[in-house]
Amino acid sequence: MFFSRKPAALPTRETALPGRSRPIPTAAVHFVSGRPLGAEAPAGYETAVFGLGCFWGAERLFWQTKGIWLTRVGYAGGITPNPTYDEVCSGGTGHTEIVEVIFNPAEVAFADLVKLFLESHDPTQGMRQGNDIGTQYRSAIYFASRAQEATAREMIAAYNAELAASGHRGAVTTELAPRPDVFLAEDYHQQYLAKNPNGYCGLAGTGVSCPLPPVKAS
Repeated sequence: MFFSRKPAALPTRETALPGRSRPIPTAAVHFVSGRPLGAEAPAGYETAVFGLGCFWGAERLFWQTKGIWLTRVGYAGGITPNPTYDEVCSGGTGHTEIVEVIFNPAEVAFADLVKLFLESHDPTQGMRQGNDIGTQYRSAIYFASRAQEATAREMIAAYNAELAASGHRGAVTTELAPRPDVFLAEDYHQQYLAKNPNGYCGLAGTGVSCPLPPVKAS
C-alpha cells in the first residue's frame, strides 16, 4: 500500500500508543453486498480472521469467494484500543491489517479458506509482504474455535513441507492465535477495490500449492 520503511518489531504495552475509548467511524453497509457491515453471523455460519498484507486486495479475494457472506477490514493482534490507520501504520499499535469473514461452512470449509490464504500471499516474510514493510503487514490467522486452530496448524505444517520440497528458502511465519479484539478500519478502507477498481493490490503468492487435509470419516 505504502512503501516507506516501518518498525520491524512490535511495541510493548509501555511503548504502544494510547488509542481511544470509542470505535472510530466506519461504513454502515458493505459496498458490494449491501449487508450491514457490523452484522452478526447468521445461525450456522462461522467467522474467521486473516491477515495477509495490505487488506485492500485481501478483502476482495474473500468477497469474491463462494460461501462468503460478509467481509470487513480492520486491525487485530495489537495493543492500542480503537486505533486509526495512521496509528497502525506507524508501528506503534502492534496491530496487523486483517480481513474478518463470515462464511457458510455448508458452501466453503474453513480449510478451503486457509488454503486460499496460504496460496495468495507469501506467509514466510515476517513483518512484511513484498514491498509493504512493517508490523501491520505480518501474516496472521486468528482462530475462532479449537477446530479452526487444529485445521490451521495441520495445514501450516503441510505447507511448510511443500515449501521445503519446492526449494523455497523460507518457513511459514504466520501468527496463529485465538481471535483477539477486531477494530474495524475507516470507511474508505472498506471494500476499497470495489470503490477504486484500479487501486493498489499487493497480493502475491509463492506459487506453491497447499494440500487440503484428508476428509475425516463421520
